Amino acid sequence: MTKMKVSYSYLLEQFNNPDPILEDIKKLVKTGDFTLGKPLEEFEKLFAQYIGAKYAVGVGTGTDALRLSLIALGIKAGDEVITAVNTFYSTAAAIVTTGGKPVFVDVSDDYVMNVSLIENAITKNTKAIIPVHLNGCPVDMDFILKIADKYNLNIIEDTCQAIGAEINNKKVGSYGDTGCFSLHPLKNINVWGDGGLILTNSKIIRDKLLMLRNNGLINRDECEVYAYNCRLDTMQAVVGIHIIKDIESITRKRVENGKFYDSELSKISEITIPPRNKKIKNVHHNYIMMAKRRDKLLKYLIKNGIDAKIHYPIPLHLQQASKFLGYKKGDFPVAELQANCIISLPVHQHLKGEQKKYVVDKIREFYK
Repeated sequence: MTKMKVSYSYLLEQFNNPDPILEDIKKLVKTGDFTLGKPLEEFEKLFAQYIGAKYAVGVGTGTDALRLSLIALGIKAGDEVITAVNTFYSTAAAIVTTGGKPVFVDVSDDYVMNVSLIENAITKNTKAIIPVHLNGCPVDMDFILKIADKYNLNIIEDTCQAIGAEINNKKVGSYGDTGCFSLHPLKNINVWGDGGLILTNSKIIRDKLLMLRNNGLINRDECEVYAYNCRLDTMQAVVGIHIIKDIESITRKRVENGKFYDSELSKISEITIPPRNKKIKNVHHNYIMMAKRRDKLLKYLIKNGIDAKIHYPIPLHLQQASKFLGYKKGDFPVAELQANCIISLPVHQHLKGEQKKYVVDKIREFYK
């Protein structure tokens, strides 16, 4: 196996000195405060303050964040929820496992949902929109807010890949009824396992979420509804408290790395860089571009020790899991075209200057 000179993962660098975190975990162990403990409350407050929302509710995963949001907002069997066709599987899975029906829309040149297509997808059964801020790039939330207001629809922001992304200096995840975040190890803010957060400005929604994540309990002895056990572990909150202190530095470096790639790769005619809107701050969870002879380029980069990937090679409507929805090849031509051409480059905050240059040099070398 080729030893990677430029790795996609950065966990060994990020956690190369775990001692400060372990010391705080030792303190937690001595308290026995393992479930819904004080560090979780602290982390929730810090995260809510950073995003600019009133409340944060820690849950087990980003998928849990989406699913519990749907349930808290009353989505039930037969209800339709509009979302992007090129998102990660969890977005659609949360809708389906709640009993709802995903209704996909195609995407734009920047790989996020084409908001101009939303209105045509609305039916009498539509109850919500899940805009997906994919790869760290925000969707046009002002447009979606107008649509949602016109048709009385809920908005659940899938912000799992976009911690810190902004539109006109307002962070995504603070626009909708809820904003859903993932703390998976490969996210921009991460913990030592799975984790998620739901942000909201509504106390009513917050209170529902607190109950739904904790078996439907309103206190130790009373169960209001039969619900779920998907709390964010207190130990993971300890890790999160340490990492969120570095969020500005992490974001700044990823933005800088993205701009470097934009500047250098835009000079290669076989590469297409997505349009960049000056009003948005793309935090580059993934750095995505379109490349001619993509599959050969991917093999070439990997052969030369560059851990390039594809996010994602098969759009949701063409997945076996979506067969029951009745979509077919050709229904979402932009997403399908992109799936055949997109490639992802390492863009994390620990990349060194010579590594970024090496990536660009090897792409130039491939295209001669």
